[in-house]
Order: sequence, then structure tokens, then C-alpha cells
Amino acid sequence: MLSVLSYGRLVARAVIGGLSQTDSRDYSLVTASCGFGKDFRKGILKKGMCYGDDACFIARHRSADVLGVADGVGGWRDYGVDPSQFSGTLMKTCERLVKEGRFVPSNPVGVLTSSYYELLQNKVPLLGSSTACIVVLDRQSHRLHTANLGDSGFLVVRGGEVVHRSDEQQHYFNTPFQLSIVPPGAEGAVLSDSPDAADSSSFDVQLGDIILTASDGLFDNMPDYMILQELKKLKNTNYESIQQTARSIAEQAHVLAYDPNYMSPFAQFACDNGLNVRGGKPDDITVLLSIVAEYTD
Repeated sequence: MLSVLSYGRLVARAVIGGLSQTDSRDYSLVTASCGFGKDFRKGILKKGMCYGDDACFIARHRSADVLGVADGVGGWRDYGVDPSQFSGTLMKTCERLVKEGRFVPSNPVGVLTSSYYELLQNKVPLLGSSTACIVVLDRQSHRLHTANLGDSGFLVVRGGEVVHRSDEQQHYFNTPFQLSIVPPGAEGAVLSDSPDAADSSSFDVQLGDIILTASDGLFDNMPDYMILQELKKLKNTNYESIQQTARSIAEQAHVLAYDPNYMSPFAQFACDNGLNVRGGKPDDITVLLSIVAEYTD
């Protein structure tokens, strides 16, 4: 039988041993972007990181790396409103708040909320609607914190398998949750969700994890198995390799979007909802591809 003293020594050794195995290194995201607007301007960004009506940002702060993707609702174009203005301004505001340190890494919904309410308070109303996905890596805790509103989203891939993914939010078929600003008197006539409705998650990540954040233009045209096949081409963590793989994924999704004989994930979803649809879904496509790496200044 162990004495109390001997047992205490064993416990102490176990604790010390466990602590010695804790990874004290800071992590960071090495991220590249690529996308295509429906106007076929391949890989060309508008001012402010926009591909068509999609928008995105990549921002760094001393405590965290933060990514965002937003998809402007194209229906506003029928009313003379440029949908990219809302999504682009939303993402640029999120980026500024992060760079100014006006955020908490564990609360990505807070970044989205603050950005949205800044837009609401503009003297000149910025009309429009957008989905949004925010991904935050806390460098010290090695935890990823996410907030997703609508049908943009993210995948986390480890060892060639999807280990985490966002949940799509739809009111009904092809009608995602969305942030909106509408003309006075039109409240209730346009879908408008609260930032607090975003689906949130937090989980640990490991060095070498791959994080793919994208608009629905990717996920509507490429199933997971195709994305994973492309990710196998990613052999190292340097920016050039990540950029090449991001472009390869975006290009394949863009080609499939215009294939009338392809049974896309969007077409399959439509069939599941009683609609006779086949082919890809022409759409703006935004891809942010990241690898979790050791932080270096």
C-alpha cells in the first residue's frame, strides 16, 4: 500500500509531467484567398476584398488572427442597390474593429454585432443584406472561435478528414439567415436576422490543421469529397502553396457552377425540396484557405 506521502509524490510528478507537455507556443493562421465573381473576372478583387457581391477580410491583432466572409444578397439589384456595398462595408468594418483591438477573441458574434450596428448608425443608410461567417484563432489558447449566420461557412480538416464544420442556417430553401438594412417603412417586408442568431462554436485546433472559410458559391458547387481531394495537393505551409491550392479549389468550383449536366450539392438540395433542378449554381465564389502554424513575428 502506498503511503500518503508517496502517493502525493506520484501525483505531483504526473502533474508536472502533464504541464511539461503543454504546448506554450503561440499559433497563427497562414491564409490565402481566391475567388470569382459571376461576371467572369477570374480572381480579380474589387476594392475592399470583394469577388462580385461576396466580400472577405483577413486581419491580425496581437492576440488573434481573424477571417471573415460575407455574401451580399443579389436580389437588392432589382431595386437599384449594389449588393456588394453592404457585404463589403460589413467586412471592412469588422476588419477595422479587429485591427483596433475592439474585439474579444472568444466572442466573434461581438465583432459581427458591432460592425452591423455601426452600419445601422450611418447618417446615410446603406441598404442591403448579407450572410456572414467570422473565424477567430486565439493564438495563446489555440482555440478557434466561430460565428456563422446564413449559408457561408467553414470546414476544419485534420488528417484528410473534416473534423469540424459550420451549420447552414436557412429560413427555407435558398433563403439563408441574413443581416439587413431596409428603407424606413419596409421593416417586416424584408428578412432581417439579428447577429445574435449566428451559430457559434469553439474548439481546439492543432498545428497543421486546415481551415477553409468560404461563401455558399463554393459549398453549393463542390461536395466535401472534392474539396478534400484538392486539399491533398497542399504539401506545405508556405503562402505560395496555400495560394495555389486556394486558386485550384475556386477554379474547380467556378467550372462546375456552369456545368449544366453536373448534379451539384445545390441541385441535390433543390431536388430534396421537390424541385426538378440539375447543374451547377452560377454564383460568386470566395475561398479563404488557412493552415494553423507556429506564430512568428
